[in-house]
Amino acid sequence: CPFSAAANLRPGAEQKVVFITARVHPGETPSSFVCQGIIDFLVSHHPIAKVLRDHLVFKIAPMLNPDGVYLGNYRCSLLGFDLNRHWANPSPWAHPTLHGVKELIIDMYNNPKINLEFYIDIHAHSTMMNGFMYGNIFEDEERFQRQAVFPKLLCQNAEDFSYSSTSFNRDAVKAGTGRRFLGGLLNDTSYCYTLEVSFYSYILAGAAPAVPYTEEAYMKLGRNVARTFLDYYRLNSLVEGPLAPTPKTR
Repeated sequence: CPFSAAANLRPGAEQKVVFITARVHPGETPSSFVCQGIIDFLVSHHPIAKVLRDHLVFKIAPMLNPDGVYLGNYRCSLLGFDLNRHWANPSPWAHPTLHGVKELIIDMYNNPKINLEFYIDIHAHSTMMNGFMYGNIFEDEERFQRQAVFPKLLCQNAEDFSYSSTSFNRDAVKAGTGRRFLGGLLNDTSYCYTLEVSFYSYILAGAAPAVPYTEEAYMKLGRNVARTFLDYYRLNSLVEGPLAPTPKTR
């Protein structure tokens, strides 16, 4: 690895963890491009990426439903399950990827030296435009307001992300999703989101014509998601030299 060991990876160091998953619904291919943009940026030589690696630990599961993807399914797994409805009690036999990821998240949550601060599950939406997020509703008003900070910052960094389309809910039908289940499991310093991106296009602020999404545009959204953690953790002053443009992904 060409990068030096970050302080947050040294033995005994406290770790702030961002956990990202994608492609739990195999037909939502844009989620893979967004996730690829996040990964490629984080492992790049960009000065922002270096600061993020030095201060945060990113755990990424880019494909939660590989069997469904291989079979060409749209929503279900090899055994016909919608995995994003089984987070509450995933079976190691019927939902092995979900079971493994959930066990890892719980292990990290129970580790006093790890702060699991973000969980983001990436999806694609067939009817709405732009990128947007779903979050949870909490009785604690302060926690609810703090939850809105990250999508507001992302809206400033990504021209195709819409905060006005972002919503917070606790619909019963979504109770088994990663965002809902982990939002109820983790403590009040953790934030859980579903990141949605349109299958087809986005509208820029003040512009009427819709702009079709491309693979590169999806990956750019991923890069902007990664960059937003710099703003969220107020690490801007640690970036060395002038900020270079975000490198394009293949």
